[in-house]
Amino acid sequence: MPETRLPAPVDGTVDLSCADDPGAAFAAAHERGLALALRTSGTTDRPRRVLRTTASWERSFAPYSRFAELDGAARLWVPGSRGSTMNLFALAHAHAIGATVVGSVDGATHACLTPTALHRLVADGVRRAGLRVVVAGDRLPPALRERAAELGLRIRHYYGASELSFVACGDGVESLRPFPGVEVEIRSGTIWVRSPYLAAAYADGDGPMTVGPDGFATVGDTGRLRDGRLVVSGRPGVVVTGGATVLLHEVQAVLQEVVASPVAVVGVPHAYLGAVIACLVEDLDDLPAARRAADHLAPAQRPRWWCHVADLPVTAAGKSDPNALRRLVLDARAGRGPARLLVSAGST
Repeated sequence: MPETRLPAPVDGTVDLSCADDPGAAFAAAHERGLALALRTSGTTDRPRRVLRTTASWERSFAPYSRFAELDGAARLWVPGSRGSTMNLFALAHAHAIGATVVGSVDGATHACLTPTALHRLVADGVRRAGLRVVVAGDRLPPALRERAAELGLRIRHYYGASELSFVACGDGVESLRPFPGVEVEIRSGTIWVRSPYLAAAYADGDGPMTVGPDGFATVGDTGRLRDGRLVVSGRPGVVVTGGATVLLHEVQAVLQEVVASPVAVVGVPHAYLGAVIACLVEDLDDLPAARRAADHLAPAQRPRWWCHVADLPVTAAGKSDPNALRRLVLDARAGRGPARLLVSAGST
């Protein structure tokens, strides 16, 4: 068998996103003792390179196989960007267990998707009974999971981060329990984890990951433990509107709970209040339910602007792009761009 060509190592690290076959490149890097440099932008606009050993991924292969119900007979569809660590891991794992990676959902037995990609798949309404789908990269809306189940999809969901790898897993956001080998603690509302899967450092300066002397690490995500289950709130984005502090992830969670299609919440500048909340929806039919849910929020949390756009902008990792979302709302207010202003409340 010919030797796998690796992307040119830099300082003893390999960037899998540059490899023609990331799975084979991971195996070669593991055999040669090279580390991984994984590019991640998360939900920020400043890319970072996370450094980790190949062993920190390899140790999770066996528990991930059990969680995802994956073995060498699987035919895995991974349609997302190879810039995403979630997808690179899926390809490395598939290669390690001898699974076949396929180019479309047709004939696939398994898939690795973000919630946005799952919504696209569900929206076509085609039944794919028995397709096992691992969903990660963002919060999985319960309504979307239910619609997927109605079409015969078997959904598994995990929460993690590029720096932490796997943290918790289950069937959905309500059933997340610590991933095998992971210890989880909540300290002042922040999620801290200790496991053999943690990254080592950042290649280019600082990032959000902090590691304590006891080996527990955090990237700043918030949450709580309830009856052994981890409830993840997210990394708080804060908007101050009329002197009131609003955590965007709290508003997002309330609105996303009642609809299956993606919605996004951002803060936009306001001449008198400093900022106000705006909500963008992909499906116009979801607007009434989202607005009814918003009526139960505190006044400062209620979106003053509601917009429709066919495709919500996402980062390369498949997460909401807050800067692009904010530009869409501002353009819609000015009567230009692809987003359409639906409802406004109050003066501008």
